[in-house]
Amino acid sequence: MTEHVRIALEDGVLRLTLARADKKNALTQAMYAALGNALARAETDPSVRAVLLEADGDAFTAGNDLGDFAAVAAGKLDREDMTTHLFLDALAKARKPLVAAVQGLAVGIGVTMLLHCDLVFVADDAKLSTPFVNLALVPEAASSALLQARIGYARAYAMFALGEPIDGRTAASIGLANAALPASEVRAKALAAAKVLATKPMGALQATKQLMRDGAAIAALMAKESEIFGQRLKSPETAEALRAFAEKRAPDFSKFSG
Repeated sequence: MTEHVRIALEDGVLRLTLARADKKNALTQAMYAALGNALARAETDPSVRAVLLEADGDAFTAGNDLGDFAAVAAGKLDREDMTTHLFLDALAKARKPLVAAVQGLAVGIGVTMLLHCDLVFVADDAKLSTPFVNLALVPEAASSALLQARIGYARAYAMFALGEPIDGRTAASIGLANAALPASEVRAKALAAAKVLATKPMGALQATKQLMRDGAAIAALMAKESEIFGQRLKSPETAEALRAFAEKRAPDFSKFSG
């Protein structure tokens, strides 16, 4: 266990389990660092042939812990000191197969990280949402391009701009996931798929992934998104969104012109 991330190797599969179920697996800076470091080590560890991202409890992840966003907005935490980039960089550079098992809520980065996974299995009643605009923020993890490439501009824009969740069945039907299953079966199915990948010729798997993904372009887009995301975190609109969330009220963006 490393700061709410459980790490275990099983039959060539590195299992990275989010273990902060009491907080819906909301991601802290320590969790980002643990995930990023584990993914980076996996790339050079010959005993790791595939990686499985999964979570304990009834949620995959509620996304970034909003306390960090509030701290940046209030000037109490420097964006440069956040470790989110360690995880995002590792996702962009990953050459070995990544598999995800998603149940319950998957919010924000809980969805955008799936765009870097090679196989994704979701619970049919999972709720996936990317409410960046609702927080006066912008997409991250290269999702501004990867999501629309996966599901089309109209659907991607609606997910970003409206922030409305889609269920697991819909995610599978539009190509965001490989399959939707009963929640009780998702983790076992994903682990089995990861173990199958672990038996495949690693050189061929890595070469195939490299041909299908432009890692340099993804990294460049992540950097651009991160710059704008950091600017937005310190904007009056985001301050209003976070205040409204804390006060359990609807935000009022009418006094801001952009």
